[in-house]
Amino acid sequence: MFLHSILFVTGAAVLSLELLASRIMTPYFGVSLYIWTGILSITLIALALGYWLGGRLAGARPPRLERLVELYALMPAVAALGIVAACLAYPHLFGALAAADLVAGAFAACLILLLVPLAAASAMNPLLVAIALTRGSRAGGDAGAGMVFSISTAGSVAGVLATAFLLIPHVSNFSGVLTVALVLALSSLAVLARPPVAVARRGRAAAFSVAAVLASGVLLWQADAYTGRMWPARHAGADWRVEATFRSFFGTVKILRTESDPVTGRFVRMYFHDGLVQNRVRSDGVSLSFYTWALESLVLAYAPRPRSVLVLGLGAGVVPMRLAGRGIAVEVVEIDPASLAAARRVFGYRPERAPVHLADARTYLRGCDAGHDVVVVDLFHGDGTPDYLVTRDFFRDLRRCLALGGVAVFNTFADLERPAAYADLLATLRAELPYIVLYRPRWAGAAQVNGFLVAALAPLPDPQWMRLDDVPEAHVPALSGMLEHPRPLSRELLAEGEVVTDARSVATYDIAASQIAFRRAVVEGMPKAFLLN
Repeated sequence: MFLHSILFVTGAAVLSLELLASRIMTPYFGVSLYIWTGILSITLIALALGYWLGGRLAGARPPRLERLVELYALMPAVAALGIVAACLAYPHLFGALAAADLVAGAFAACLILLLVPLAAASAMNPLLVAIALTRGSRAGGDAGAGMVFSISTAGSVAGVLATAFLLIPHVSNFSGVLTVALVLALSSLAVLARPPVAVARRGRAAAFSVAAVLASGVLLWQADAYTGRMWPARHAGADWRVEATFRSFFGTVKILRTESDPVTGRFVRMYFHDGLVQNRVRSDGVSLSFYTWALESLVLAYAPRPRSVLVLGLGAGVVPMRLAGRGIAVEVVEIDPASLAAARRVFGYRPERAPVHLADARTYLRGCDAGHDVVVVDLFHGDGTPDYLVTRDFFRDLRRCLALGGVAVFNTFADLERPAAYADLLATLRAELPYIVLYRPRWAGAAQVNGFLVAALAPLPDPQWMRLDDVPEAHVPALSGMLEHPRPLSRELLAEGEVVTDARSVATYDIAASQIAFRRAVVEGMPKAFLLN
């Protein structure tokens, strides 16, 4: 059973690597339908190749037990060295692969991360069956194959749980995969230290396994030093460094900051979540992100004296804190505990002034009591709003959460070169909140822009514009121009738009195409250090 316990460990490594690979790739390639197709396809190809390879190795004639045990012992070390090689390469390669082609690049990235380790680990299954047959302990029936694959699969379940609850919240993606590599390399040594029979060329196998332990252990020990050489990183005319990192199952929040200005002492912090800039805030607390001022302006224009505001999506907490500072009762719904931790510890968010419910927005709205004068929807993950948060069913729950005469204010994302997905969003929203006004800044040459929607069940009142303090001068012209020229829904905006429901999504491929275009622009504009971990 000792060899079976090693198989349990390698089975855990297989699913752990797949989960970590998805986390590593998200900042470079996004989370679209096509990217996940690549991850799953390459995973299955690697497993199939490994099963075939293990079968070929096990089928050598005549079968020699000593050779089979040697191969079984070596496979985890081979997988570990494959991971080490991938870790040395991917911080420097993945940005270029994403910039060349997101879909093909994602397939290539999966090959780099997963092919060797998954093929080597899965080759152990047929090898263990062959070992049982050669030892004469499994002469009939399925020759122990059922037990072998059952143990490997059980290990995979354990690997997912351990990765989700132990590795991801506490170590970087880079260190996480190297931890898996070290465990695999040690598994090779364990087999060689306690073999069930004499091992062919044991000294050579032990040397190879020790090399895998040293390679993965040293790189894990020096992980911060290796990746830290990429900083500081130049972006938008400033040098940036990592100030803090917050991890959870939902992603990694990195807080980046510039050097202090030698005259004013001010600096800028960036809230960077899985490859996207969610906010930029000056050290004196002033937001430099256009969308925060747009949302606050629209809330106060259509509900000048709101008693209750519900904000879906926390981010750095700028919008809810500014609304709470006006004496408004504000509540926030946020799914990611890392976001709340970053907002509190870095950006001065005060939950006692604007309580935060750690929950999925969809689930929360289903139990929401009507009574909010305004609901602010600022929900982004990956390259846009998740599909299940732009369906008619979601908007129906949102409508029930509004007080009589209440309004919903949305921060959305529009790809002007691919308007079909946005038309579906507008058509779906209009099915539940029929009175809609669109505000969009006029940025010359920009095809991908934020669009702000104000929607209600009853006709919208005339907006009452209020002067906002502290708006950065760079945003004043665009903000004023946007607020002065709202865009009512037109045939052009709604062209070919169809209502999306939980049961029927007609926008999947349009959304995926827009997400890929957006992610490509992100990758091309960001330093490779930003996208790592």
